[in-house]
Amino acid sequence: MNSIVINVGNSNIRFGLFDEDNCDISWVVNTKPYRTTDELYAQILMLYQTYKIEPADISKIIIGSVVPQLTKVISSSIRKIHGIAPVIVDRNTLSEVEAKSKQMGTDIYANLVAAHNLYPDRKKIVIDFGTALTASCVTETGETLGVIIAPGIVTSLNSLISQTAQLPEIELVKPKSVLGLDTVTCMQSGMVYGFLGMVEGFIDRINDEVNDDCFVIATGGVSHVYKPLTDKIHIADRLHTLKGLYFLGKNL
Repeated sequence: MNSIVINVGNSNIRFGLFDEDNCDISWVVNTKPYRTTDELYAQILMLYQTYKIEPADISKIIIGSVVPQLTKVISSSIRKIHGIAPVIVDRNTLSEVEAKSKQMGTDIYANLVAAHNLYPDRKKIVIDFGTALTASCVTETGETLGVIIAPGIVTSLNSLISQTAQLPEIELVKPKSVLGLDTVTCMQSGMVYGFLGMVEGFIDRINDEVNDDCFVIATGGVSHVYKPLTDKIHIADRLHTLKGLYFLGKNL
């Protein structure tokens, strides 16, 4: 059975084509909260054509969203394209993971669900390098132990650039040296190694608090920048949140 899974985030909307439990194709569009149903209808159809996806071949559409004003618009677009109602999942969707908090975001819940399904028999930490930088922890039995939320890396970088008169836009990559003598290297070092130190600190403190050596998964838009720089992150998976949404909606 083919499914389309849609993760509506604050910065991007990620789509994934799943063939059973495997995500074969994924793509990302920018989140613009005031789009109309017709705009999204046209854009989704265009992307289907790009990836040679036939709407008639899709049996289910699963949507997880942290942008309420877009959820209804995307749902309407999907109905128009496929003639079926999408499955909407959130922290109230039943799974083997106990969300505990009524304030938990759909993306964080999906991250924990994916971790629980993909890496059983151990405690897991999921680091999500998204609009916000989050670290969440789940036990072997699916109990949520807690979450950390900090400013996102790209969010912080954009704020730094917009609030200063002379700092330029930079590419978020590993700098040529830790100590820089030009502005770009200085900024890259601060953004890369500064946030890497934060992430490693999160992992160490969580491990101390839960008295275990957790398996660490990194996901989100810039996770690929940080994974090669530390041995504290065991695997990077940009599709991790999508997989969690799929697990939440596959049997609904």
